[in-house]
Amino acid sequence: MADTTDVQQSPHYRMARERPQSQATDEKADEKVANETGVDALDEENIAALTGTAFDDPNLDKDHFVALDDESPYPEVRSAVANTDDPDMPVTTARTWIIGLAWAILIPGLNQFFFFRFPSVTIGGIVAQLLSFPVGRAAAAYVPNWHILGVSLNPGPFTVKEHVLITIMASVGAGSAYATDIIAVQRVYYGQVYNFSYQWFVVMSTQLIGFSIGGVARRFLVAPPSMIWPANLVNCALFNTLHSQHYAGIGSRGGISRERFFLYAFLCSFAWYFFPGYLFQALSYFSWVTWIRPDDAVIAQLFGYLHGMGMSVVTFDWNQITYIGSPLATPWWAEANIFAGFVFFFWFLTPVLYFTNTWFGKFMPISSRTSYDNHMNTYNVSAILKSDNTVDLELYHQYSPLFISTTFAISYGLSFASITATLMHAFLYFRKQIWVQSRRAMHEQPDIHARLMSRYPQVPEWWYMVLFLSMFVLGIISIEVWPTEMPVWAFVLALVVAFTYVIPIGMIQAITNQQVGLNVITELIIGYALPGRPVAMMMFKTWGYITMAQGKLYFAVQRPSFSDVPPRPMFWSQVAATVIAGTVQLGVQAWMFTNIDNICAPNQKDGFICPSTEVFGTASIIVVGAAAPLLAWSINKKYPNSFLKYVNPVIFNGTGLIPPATAINYVPWAGVGFIFQYVIRRRYFSWWTKYNYVLSAALDSGVAVSILVIFFTLQFPKNGTIGTTNIATWWGNTVPFVGADFGAQGGGTPVQALKPGETFGPATW
Repeated sequence: MADTTDVQQSPHYRMARERPQSQATDEKADEKVANETGVDALDEENIAALTGTAFDDPNLDKDHFVALDDESPYPEVRSAVANTDDPDMPVTTARTWIIGLAWAILIPGLNQFFFFRFPSVTIGGIVAQLLSFPVGRAAAAYVPNWHILGVSLNPGPFTVKEHVLITIMASVGAGSAYATDIIAVQRVYYGQVYNFSYQWFVVMSTQLIGFSIGGVARRFLVAPPSMIWPANLVNCALFNTLHSQHYAGIGSRGGISRERFFLYAFLCSFAWYFFPGYLFQALSYFSWVTWIRPDDAVIAQLFGYLHGMGMSVVTFDWNQITYIGSPLATPWWAEANIFAGFVFFFWFLTPVLYFTNTWFGKFMPISSRTSYDNHMNTYNVSAILKSDNTVDLELYHQYSPLFISTTFAISYGLSFASITATLMHAFLYFRKQIWVQSRRAMHEQPDIHARLMSRYPQVPEWWYMVLFLSMFVLGIISIEVWPTEMPVWAFVLALVVAFTYVIPIGMIQAITNQQVGLNVITELIIGYALPGRPVAMMMFKTWGYITMAQGKLYFAVQRPSFSDVPPRPMFWSQVAATVIAGTVQLGVQAWMFTNIDNICAPNQKDGFICPSTEVFGTASIIVVGAAAPLLAWSINKKYPNSFLKYVNPVIFNGTGLIPPATAINYVPWAGVGFIFQYVIRRRYFSWWTKYNYVLSAALDSGVAVSILVIFFTLQFPKNGTIGTTNIATWWGNTVPFVGADFGAQGGGTPVQALKPGETFGPATW
């Protein structure tokens, strides 16, 4: 057999052909491949060796394999990502950095401001992606071509690579930095207000140390063709639509252009959201069953959308449907896993546990993020703390045990199961690929995007090492100089946990578009290692969870090659934008706590009530989580064509957003996914190839822009009194927020209420 590297570089090589219908045809096809490439037969082992992908990968296009020299073997990638590259195209121009860093200041600052407000507004990277296009085009048209210190202010037309880098800088720090929660909780609940140096050290260390794993994990999470990162395909489709890039795999499909299709879908999405988002909010929370008997607590638990199981299942709000991710970007087999897990764990198991009063669930709403004491009030954490903010067991015994809703308890249990299931699944299904990638080190895989990227210099290993050491030092300083009650060994342990999981969890997300979080397992670890130290627990959880999450974010924007932006500018754009965004967020947060009266109080007049509740929980199904992939793998070995080959840890983790998510977010999401990712993809593949990801980008961006317009023109000015006088009080905007599902104070109504002075729960604890 010829050396596979030679085969990969052969311009005549074809990965495969239309699947033969007979053995004779098989032999002729294999003979033809052998004559052209030197490969004796194109069997499953060859495909796995040449692509770094198992032949039975559910995303692999097995029925019509394509030319590895020209296209990706995955139709999802071919339909969204251009398969050409111009290495001379400008990337890091002056306007790239000016526009990109401006977004890195504006978007994180606004999002941090609204983070503490209810209702909140989040400005996503797709807004910057859309608005940067006309801004960049205007800069190319009107900025004079002056040179300052040898740098041209206008090097020519605005390019897709400039656009990509600007969007990365706008997106990488757009959300509120996870560590800002530590600082806010310390200030509000524990009375700990430290200087800006402490805050900056903690935020920078937690946000950047995950990037340092890039030199090792890139070969596993970026290079293999199977790591498609589905969520990024939506952005890629939008980039290439705006810049009229060439797509692979479209063929001669007719119909309107992608640009016009995007415009029509965007305008429809923008206009329609004014109804469920402002004029008729019942279209969003369409819990029609509860409207029949609004004060019935049992109906509210089963059919309500706010604190119930959401069995009304109807919504006309794309924002609700995409709450857990775009159904047009997630593969159907992953969506089927998630939906099956949802139906079993939340529509079957949860009601059984609730109505049998397991864990005293009937004294609380069936779905709530709030933690309760035995008087059915919100748990008062300060009642069990010593003066040094550590837990006093005597005070705890005098006060109350902590209770959480049934869905929250199930969600915690499934989170533990998903952690162990992910490791086991990665070992059983990806161990050969991991071993091969380890041996191949930094050698690229043979798909077109990897080869296009191979012409650019990679990020040196020592860059990652310097970043790691500097952020490691900042972390040690922050926990040693200030009284955090967190020892250095706990800091190291948190990093070990994060780095252990980044590859297997990254693989799951890169294939299924679903993220497995480490926040719950890290709480359990530090709870046993350092009991009664809440600040240390928060810091351990942040380093353990966000280090892994930021590491995956670093890789996600690089695959599938994100329009072939060179790795080194990609590295510096992410680092610079993260530093600036984190600094801006800390400044905004400090200003808010200094200048906004009564911030984080439940009755704050402008809605800055800081709607986040810290709860604790335990789980008892960790062993089940590890055993589940083993069972599926064993059956799959004996029956390789059974449906169990598609079973994945997302069956545990996919429902991790419950609560506050309910069936309103999962059932319509799975329904839309079934239509587009299964029915249309199988029956109208050419239409799906041309329009699917463009449609997702158009609907997402239309809703995002509409939300901003509604908030800044109708809701925020004059305390929301602009527009129709009675818009907020008519039936269509009030019916979802009354009755037992909403509750007297917005906290839901339990099935079994307490009498005055009565308590619930165990007699001793």
